Amino acid sequence: MKALMKTTKPAKPAEVEKKWHLIDAENLVVGRVAAIIANLIRGKHKPSFTPHVDCGDHVVVINADKVRFTANKVQKKVYYKHTGHPGGLKETTPERILEGKHPERVLEKAVKNMVPRGPLGRAVMKNLHLYNGTEHPHGGQDPQVLDVAGMNRKNKVGA
Repeated sequence: MKALMKTTKPAKPAEVEKKWHLIDAENLVVGRVAAIIANLIRGKHKPSFTPHVDCGDHVVVINADKVRFTANKVQKKVYYKHTGHPGGLKETTPERILEGKHPERVLEKAVKNMVPRGPLGRAVMKNLHLYNGTEHPHGGQDPQVLDVAGMNRKNKVGA
């Protein structure tokens, strides 16, 4: 009698079925919602997850400008970047970014640091769609609402 084989077939890019999720980020903790988003756009929640294939879903995030930090990280946390020139180390805080022209970049940077670097990571980041208000142009894709605040009481700050 032949033993049963316990193998999983790797997913091929043409066979991947992508769904759409909608997340309302108002009053959600940045790191917690970023981890959930990174897993969704990477496809780690699927049984057919393949590490070298973009098998993740599309995620639409509304109210990305209303994310929250716990404790006093909004003033104390520092983001660094280097211009490439001598003495070109620049720093900023989440507070300045949230008050600036593109507040959704706080959440974008948090998610980007959680996906792999390289061509796959850049392809996966195209599945993330961030919007500051409640309006988004992806209504035709019929995104399914994902209640992140209801998953764990620690995911939401304040009322």
